[in-house]
Amino acid sequence: MTPKSRLHVPKAHARPGETPDFSYVQISPAGAVARPDINAPAADIADLANSMVRVLDEDHRAVGPWHPHLDAGELQIGLRHMLLTRLYDNRMQRMQRQGKISFYMRAYGEEAVSVAQCMALRPSDMLFPAYRNQGLQITRGRPLVVLMCQVLSNTRDMCKGRQLPVLYHWKEGNLFSQSGNLATQFPQAVGWAMAAAIKGEDRLAASWLGEGSTAEADFHYALLFAAVYQAPVILNVTNNQWAISTFQGFAGGEQRSFAARGNGYGVPGIRVDGNDFLATYAVTTWAAERARNGFGPTLIELVTYRGGAHSTSDDPSRYRPKDDYERWPLGDPIERLKQHLIRLGEWTEERHAQLAEELEAHVTDSWKEAITYGTMTDGPRLESGTMFEDVFKDMPEHLKIQQAQLRALRG
Repeated sequence: MTPKSRLHVPKAHARPGETPDFSYVQISPAGAVARPDINAPAADIADLANSMVRVLDEDHRAVGPWHPHLDAGELQIGLRHMLLTRLYDNRMQRMQRQGKISFYMRAYGEEAVSVAQCMALRPSDMLFPAYRNQGLQITRGRPLVVLMCQVLSNTRDMCKGRQLPVLYHWKEGNLFSQSGNLATQFPQAVGWAMAAAIKGEDRLAASWLGEGSTAEADFHYALLFAAVYQAPVILNVTNNQWAISTFQGFAGGEQRSFAARGNGYGVPGIRVDGNDFLATYAVTTWAAERARNGFGPTLIELVTYRGGAHSTSDDPSRYRPKDDYERWPLGDPIERLKQHLIRLGEWTEERHAQLAEELEAHVTDSWKEAITYGTMTDGPRLESGTMFEDVFKDMPEHLKIQQAQLRALRG
């Protein structure tokens, strides 16, 4: 009988009501992956895309060649930034449920991706975030009030009511405007990095997207240009296993790692434990040194898990087990760093509880201030004349007429 071809449809390893199954996740022992020189050719280090760089072992000890040897003070700063990101997210989620804001997206379980990577980069480096990278803003010192005002779309909204909530920007902080159109930030980051190289600067660009967005053409355009021109850029794939309700297999995760896609372009691909603060910091530092020394781009796959819903418009219990995050084999990034600090004798459960209480009070005070600048239901409101601003360098004549008409209506 002549064999018939079959269509393969990827399937999640567990659905609602089933026991979470993460046997598909390939995990290397902590400390087992070698750390190559920053000038190593991509072809010689292709195995980094298939293994997983890890520093923290099961007993919360830092081991192996990727150990970044950060001092306790830096680790405590990282813990604070991650915890503040989570508490900010939790408050905004509650406010959305209460009808105070229209929409929100938490980074629950992915905090180390933004915080550790941001701390490994310089303030002068240009960052091109995705929509779950609010930890970049917090790590670079953006006041929570400013972020809250954007989510509220009030009179202090940095975007003047023109962007979906959580799509922040910060020119002074070198954080590019976020977009709801997925993957656009990747080629933008490569172009910016190319320009920095042309100008002879030692700044680099870094960008983030989810594993589902690797199916977008922009992802491949970015890799091609970065490889051809050896742009000083770090391209990060946050593999949190789910693109909205679609399992990562639909983006090709069943065949090879997402990091391995870099190898096809001649770009080193590194797969790292994205819930290990130390490993994430170390790999980002390596990639940054490589870029700054003229050895080109790096593609980093950060293996993590979206602990909550995709957004406040999503119900993950409809497509995956309710207790899946509790079973995630790489644990929780905040808990792991906390336990590492405790093991070092530099932290205690009591100090952690005190920090959480302090940061929660800060979030509360920030919210109280933010709503004084307006909410969805109460004033003050954005001045309507701002609709004519920030679009054209020289306002067209027909808009000048409309602007004059609006002014006349307002007396």
